[in-house]
Amino acid sequence: MSKCGVRARLFGLCTEAVSAWAVALVALVAGGLLTAALALAAQTFYKQQLRQRFELLASERFSRIAERFDEQQQRLDGLRRFFSFSNEVTPLEFDGYARPLLQRTLAYAWAPRVEAAQRTEFERHASEHSGTGYVIRDQDAQGQWRPAPLRDHYFPVLYTQSGEMPGLPYGLDLAGQAASHAALARALGPGSMAVSEPLAMYEIPSYARGLLLVAPVFSDANPHGAAVGYVTALLSMRELVSDGRPVAADDNLVVRIVDPSGLQGPEVMFDSLNQVAPLSLASNQLLHLADHHFQLSILPSLAFVQANRSSAVLAVVLLGGLLSLLLSALLYSLFSQRQRALALVEQRTAELRVSEQSLRGTHNQLRSVLDAATQVAIIATNLKGVVSTFNAGAERMFGYPASEAIGQLRLENLVLPEELSQRGHALSLRYGRPIAGGQAMFAETVQAHGAEPGEWTLLRADGSQLVANMLVTAMLDEQGLWVGYLAICIDVTERRRVHEALAARDRLLEKLSAEVPGGIYQYRLDANGHSCFPYASQGLYDIYEVDLQQLREDATLVFERIHPDDLDRVRRSVRYSAEHLAPWREEYRVCLPRAGLRWVRGEATPEVGEQGCTLWHGYLTDISDLKGVEEELRALSVTDSLTGIHNRRYFQDRLKVELERAQRDGLALAVIMLDIDHFKCINDRFGHAMGDRVLRSLCQRIGQRLRRTDVFCRLGGEEFMVLCPGSDAEQARLLALELWQGVRTVPVDGVGQVTASFGVAGWRPGEGADALLLRADAGVYTAKQAGRDRVEGESA
Repeated sequence: MSKCGVRARLFGLCTEAVSAWAVALVALVAGGLLTAALALAAQTFYKQQLRQRFELLASERFSRIAERFDEQQQRLDGLRRFFSFSNEVTPLEFDGYARPLLQRTLAYAWAPRVEAAQRTEFERHASEHSGTGYVIRDQDAQGQWRPAPLRDHYFPVLYTQSGEMPGLPYGLDLAGQAASHAALARALGPGSMAVSEPLAMYEIPSYARGLLLVAPVFSDANPHGAAVGYVTALLSMRELVSDGRPVAADDNLVVRIVDPSGLQGPEVMFDSLNQVAPLSLASNQLLHLADHHFQLSILPSLAFVQANRSSAVLAVVLLGGLLSLLLSALLYSLFSQRQRALALVEQRTAELRVSEQSLRGTHNQLRSVLDAATQVAIIATNLKGVVSTFNAGAERMFGYPASEAIGQLRLENLVLPEELSQRGHALSLRYGRPIAGGQAMFAETVQAHGAEPGEWTLLRADGSQLVANMLVTAMLDEQGLWVGYLAICIDVTERRRVHEALAARDRLLEKLSAEVPGGIYQYRLDANGHSCFPYASQGLYDIYEVDLQQLREDATLVFERIHPDDLDRVRRSVRYSAEHLAPWREEYRVCLPRAGLRWVRGEATPEVGEQGCTLWHGYLTDISDLKGVEEELRALSVTDSLTGIHNRRYFQDRLKVELERAQRDGLALAVIMLDIDHFKCINDRFGHAMGDRVLRSLCQRIGQRLRRTDVFCRLGGEEFMVLCPGSDAEQARLLALELWQGVRTVPVDGVGQVTASFGVAGWRPGEGADALLLRADAGVYTAKQAGRDRVEGESA
């Protein structure tokens, strides 16, 4: 529909072509302007509240500081009256009166007037009371103390009382300091007070600058004469202002006190040092302390802004904007509703016309489809089961023409009666109420919503039977009410015959594979690395002891059964076979939970499968017994059957290996050859059985004395050889001596002492096996010639 214009009655007064979007935009703009006005008013009100809160806080802070200034004057005036009304004040009395006054005051002191002529007597008298040497003194510009020079009169500090911080030093002449002297000069009359210029504090590095508040004390006898002394209060502006103030990060106000009449220009006496908020708010007032004025400046801090944040403006903007949007949407909806309704009616009318034409075409197409489906029987019935639709496939399947079936046959007439009765009885037992045979197929549709097809035995017109899958579903009208049933039948007689043939073939394959030793299989390796056994005969369970169903899903368990030393070789051979499509043959070990370690031989032929996979068809068989026989044969081939030690064949193979290693790595190598003395005489005298015992006894004694790395072999007859890897000729000679002693010192039962002749030869670089053995044999020959029963070492 067009959104450019809508015929609408504006405000009930006139009818004009007005754009719904324009009306919504006007409402949105008006709402935005109203929201802006309200937000501006809220912002103005917020600023007024902010100013009022600031002025209230600034007034309260000014009052507090002013009260503390007045409090300091009142305390000092009280101390002055204490001295005025007392004839004589002792140090203890001064301490008792001044100590309670020390809150927010660094120190109080009493400085009497001392004439120049009284100085010596005054210093002596003060020293007696204080217990230490008392001297009237001054402090120079470098902070060094020195006795005060001659003056007409002095005002030395006699008594002082301070808190945790040091106060005014004893003996300090206030008349000798420029700042304090100026303050004394301004406080001359009764009741007067004066404040010094900012001065350096004494012995207090953290308070670099302070104020001295002085008040004169007059005697009752001469109230209008010269002051008899001064009471003083040492003040720190930071102590006065900061006491009880929040930490700088939480203080809502930024406070600064400035002395505008400083000698070097305005001097800051106190600064709270917290950050100033960017607001046009400020409070500037004068503070009075005695005869001096200080400029107090108070500004709002960032903590003040954070503590007085207001979301009213944001709430007004959000709420106003939301209401404006809602109003615009409502007006747009109202202005466009009628036009949309008219357009919808027109659209639905056109759709109904199209649907009517489409329905006619669909009906014709459906009839064509039903007639074309010659392999599927499609039968529609009313609620009573009377056939109302009978397609060409049904005519072909059942042998009834459509004219005879429609309106005359019921669906139950096409099903074997005995089967209907059996299913009706079963359903009656299941649901606990009687169900007739003709209602059996429809009852299952009602209970299971016709979701699953079932096999039924159907009757043809000629009385023959066929097995078919029949799905019965309910037909609904536009209101969702049942108007009949739809039955779809597919002849599965041939399919059942094929399934039975396949089942018979599978049973035959299982019988054949059961008779084959081992197991036959199909192995699949996908491109992503996943592998499985789509087919595995029962023999594979005996090979791997893994459930065959698991193998059909994943072959990982098979590789977990393979011995770790063989696993990498098997995987490489499988990959090579897959990459080159070469036949796979492998022998490897498997570790089974019940059978233990077994040997397996496998052969398979690969081929490329679907989706880039590789398929192998082959067999696996257990060759553990064959491997055992091979191992026994191998052991027999290298073992002397009489003595149980290695034979000449093993010695020759091992000598070749050790010579190659010695030549390659530069290692030492030696051999020991021995021959039993007069062995022929032993055989002739005691018989061959006793000679065999001598051979076995000699092998046992020598074998017990050799290292694990030495190789002991029988060359034949009574000749033996010891191969010593890693030993040179001298080491081999020492071993030969040990073996010689072991042979000759222990007699053989039934024979007595048996001796042997030993020959030793060490391998020389570049020498072959024959040369090495020849030199060892020469050593045995030399020992025989020298009288037998000895060890003949290698000649130089």
